[in-house]
Amino acid sequence: MILAANANAQGSHVGEWRHRDAWDRPASNLENAVRLARIAEAGKFDLLFLADGNGVRNLDKPDLFAATSPSDRPAVFEPVTLLSALAMVTRHIGLVATTTTTYDEPYAVARRFASLDHISGGRAGWNLVTTSNPGDALNFSKEAHAPREDRYARAGEFADIVKGLWDSWADDAFPQDKASGRFLDPARVQALNHKGDHFSVAGPLNAPRPVQGHPVIFSAGQSEMGKELSARTADCVFAIEGTIERARALYADLKGRLPRYGRGPESLKILSGVTIFAGETEAEADALFQELEDLVSPAVGLDYLSKMIGHRMADYPLDGPMPALEEEHVGPTGIGKAILGVARAEGLTVRQTYKRILPQMAGNLFKGSAMQVADRMEEWYRSQACDGFMIAAPVVPTGLERFIRLVVPELQRRGLFRTDYEGRTLRDNLGLPRPANRFFPEPARPA
Repeated sequence: MILAANANAQGSHVGEWRHRDAWDRPASNLENAVRLARIAEAGKFDLLFLADGNGVRNLDKPDLFAATSPSDRPAVFEPVTLLSALAMVTRHIGLVATTTTTYDEPYAVARRFASLDHISGGRAGWNLVTTSNPGDALNFSKEAHAPREDRYARAGEFADIVKGLWDSWADDAFPQDKASGRFLDPARVQALNHKGDHFSVAGPLNAPRPVQGHPVIFSAGQSEMGKELSARTADCVFAIEGTIERARALYADLKGRLPRYGRGPESLKILSGVTIFAGETEAEADALFQELEDLVSPAVGLDYLSKMIGHRMADYPLDGPMPALEEEHVGPTGIGKAILGVARAEGLTVRQTYKRILPQMAGNLFKGSAMQVADRMEEWYRSQACDGFMIAAPVVPTGLERFIRLVVPELQRRGLFRTDYEGRTLRDNLGLPRPANRFFPEPARPA
């Protein structure tokens, strides 16, 4: 199975940074980031993942704003810049960063990730997002957030351009031959000359073809348009479902969309988001869970729930039933739908709902001893609910260290996870082929 590490230094829980075992002063701390990358690589994780956003959020929610939630990131490094630094202190682990297609340009993104792929020796990945936070628009000379349909249409064209730019040069385009004086071969470059509904990009890219051909493309959208975009453009999908039944349905849905784009089921890897509380015993895991819950006040919990579903929850009785709300909204729709679905299925109150989502970002939660956690992971993996997991640790770095010390050996004993890295690149380790160059296909080899 694939294992990815959520590299948020504040952990996955609103109260995590206050815990006695959490890092002190985690804001924009390079030393912490280096240590986290080395911990994950020692555990043989496939990749580190850095989420990102383009604005300071929740100024209208003073309790949550002061406490800060893990998804807000008010004081973080620009992710590709940070991953370029981490590439210098790691050798094997993949390095995946989020960049939006709504408030960026294809040429800049193609260049950024091509550079990271060369710097890291073929370990770069791009998490393609369309930006769910409406307030980000105001930081990019826009008066309002683009409608959902426009964001996804732009994203599809954006991804096509980026891939085309990565194919600007043949793999052998730069002989750099001192004797002949030929630095490059003029016959081995192709301008893109793209003109579309949203972009006009001439190309070629001013970077050699990436080591992986194309850095690995990730996505996370679970709306209908998001799933279709993933099936057409992505190599990996981050999925958020709270039950194994819903995860299996999503898995089958995504894989079932691939044939219409000429793709096989192994060409798309689906990683389920999960927060893991692992302990030497089940009681130890339960104790950590309770410690973190006690660090969050009802005011912060309500603000966090409001943020995640896009509705003001302070208007509803705290111990009254979770109201029936419209599932489609301008917020993080995939997460919001998962929260509303779980609350409806389990008949949760408002208080029970925010307590339910605080430790797990509305995704799944595995809690218990190493054997219990490994059992859950094996069940999900073997029943085709996912191809692996995006692991969020409730306390950083000790939660990740505990998972590696307790759970990883059990997964290895069961033959579910590697004992060492298999390949040189992120694509190699994920079992993904290197894409052919659309402009310079390799000649057919004799049988």
